[in-house]
Amino acid sequence: RKKNAVAVAYCKEGKGVIKVNGKPIELLEPSSIREKAYEPVLILGRERFANVDLRVRVSGGGSVAQLYAIRQSIAKALVSYYQKYVDEQAKRELKEALLTYDRSLLVSDPRRCEPKKFGGRSARARFQKSYR
Repeated sequence: RKKNAVAVAYCKEGKGVIKVNGKPIELLEPSSIREKAYEPVLILGRERFANVDLRVRVSGGGSVAQLYAIRQSIAKALVSYYQKYVDEQAKRELKEALLTYDRSLLVSDPRRCEPKKFGGRSARARFQKSYR
C-alpha cells in the first residue's frame, strides 16, 4: 500500500513472467519512472525471478503511488514465496538485500491523508478571521 493505492501480487511457479493488471511490466506508465518498478528485479537479479510468475493487481491512488505499491508487492511476494517454497536461508538473503537498498520495498509507508475539519478549507488551514 502507498497512500490510496493497493497492489496485490500473486506469485507462482513459472517462466519468469511479470504482469501488472494483465499487461507486461515493460509497458508500465508513466515511462519516466518505470525503472522504479524494476528495482526488486534489478537488486535481486533476473535468475531469482526466472522460475516464478508474478501477477500484480493494482487499484486506487495516483500513478506514482500505484508504482510504489507495485514495487513493494513484487518484493514482498518473492520473499514470501521463498519462505514457503524454497528455504529460510535464501529468504533471509533476499530480505537483507532489499532492506539494505531501500526499506520501503518491504515496509509500508503508514502516512495517510488527514481528514478535513470544520472552520477551514483543509485539515490544518483555517478561514481568515476578520473583525468587521
